[in-house]
Amino acid sequence: MPDYDLAIRGGLVATGFGATRCDIGVRDGRIAAIGEAIADAAQTIDADGLFVLPGGVDSHCHIEETSRGGYTMSDGEPQVTVNEESFVTASTSAFAGGTTSVVCFIPQWKGFGIWERYQDARKRGETGMLDFAFHQIISDPSDKVMNEEVPKVVAEGVRSLKVFLTYEPLHLSDAEYIKVLLAARKHGCLVTVHCENYDAIGWRTQALLAAGMTAPKYHAWSRPRVVEREATHRAIALAELVDQPIQVFHVSCEEAAEEIARAQARGLKVWGETCPQYVALTAADMDRPGFEGAKFMCSPSPRDNAEHLRIWEMIRRGTLDVVSSDHCGFSYEGDRGKAVSGRDASFERIPNGIPGLAARLPIVFSEGVSKGRIGLEEFVRLTATNPARIMGLYPRKGVILPGSDADIVLWDPTKKVTITNKLMQHAIDYTPYEGLEVTGWPVASIRRGDVVMRDGTVQAEPGTGRFLPRGPYDLVKPRGITPEGFGA
Repeated sequence: MPDYDLAIRGGLVATGFGATRCDIGVRDGRIAAIGEAIADAAQTIDADGLFVLPGGVDSHCHIEETSRGGYTMSDGEPQVTVNEESFVTASTSAFAGGTTSVVCFIPQWKGFGIWERYQDARKRGETGMLDFAFHQIISDPSDKVMNEEVPKVVAEGVRSLKVFLTYEPLHLSDAEYIKVLLAARKHGCLVTVHCENYDAIGWRTQALLAAGMTAPKYHAWSRPRVVEREATHRAIALAELVDQPIQVFHVSCEEAAEEIARAQARGLKVWGETCPQYVALTAADMDRPGFEGAKFMCSPSPRDNAEHLRIWEMIRRGTLDVVSSDHCGFSYEGDRGKAVSGRDASFERIPNGIPGLAARLPIVFSEGVSKGRIGLEEFVRLTATNPARIMGLYPRKGVILPGSDADIVLWDPTKKVTITNKLMQHAIDYTPYEGLEVTGWPVASIRRGDVVMRDGTVQAEPGTGRFLPRGPYDLVKPRGITPEGFGA
């Protein structure tokens, strides 16, 4: 019998720690060997001229979240979509773009618990093809939820709690946020935070509406950089107060990233994440005729081209060490999704969120590696190794090492592609990156040793994805340092 189920031969293998031309042998869904020559395999893939990368790990995806009405919801807006992004369609899109594992979200509705939502989300996830883990959103940290239900979902392998400092009805007060931080500290969880100031955005929004400024472009005006910077500073300060590690999600600007850098310089366990929209889209994209600007609305808002360069600098410095998609799609056509409140709705009534699962790796590679802003190894760390490490999935995911899951992407670094919605293969009827030319494209995706995408054709079977329970891990342990030593 052959020694290996699969051999990948002749590619430039990037592990996250160095790149070398070698072969990979896969057995029973895991990487069994890395060597100069792998022989005796049941199946062989010739990777000559290609990069061989770890499958992408997208640690920030909104997939098949439900509102109380049973429809998909966006990042904070309980609105329905034209086409639900199911775990099956999300898996298809992810594989098409070179991502093989995701961390997505379990919703909590105000006045309700989380245990039933966990059970529902788990069943939904198991219908897809992606390997998946969860963040648990906490929007109502009642004593029952925090003392009885959080320990239950943690025991199931959910090791991160997500909080919002803005959005109705999800935002938490400072006191509620501290309550979540303390629970996470007690149970060994990471806290992930959407940092924007709720009251400041509310005041600014009402002032804009009163002035008749209602078009989609004013979404950016309603939440300028300062409200993100302030909330980032506050989120870090309160986490420092109780000695709880946090990750700041979707950083859009240097001002917020500098708050993270200062915290890191003080030795705090604070990590920063950004997204492709903050290096590829601008606020000007929302200034389009009629309702067209709604396609680009997400929060925090995209900024400007100058901010793109500053975000890249923060990536090079290591302040921002994860690039996720924040995939959160609403279809454009029809009377649901972006147009749920009508095509003449003022900006605050248009659901926030854009699709980006399949576009993430090509955009980061093209804008980063192909344009000389980052190297290949940094690309691997940003899109696979670091998210796996911070989420407690490493070394099972995010790296090419013996013993790791055989999640591998074959990448053509010279292939030029113009992004279209059809190529994204998601359930949403548009992509905000339509017409963007990228250099570098995935030609095959392998999940646990199975080829699930080849030349854009996804060939995975629904129901083959696996839940990724996360146990305790040292990275998110508290430092044991609090102000004046109280509560440590």
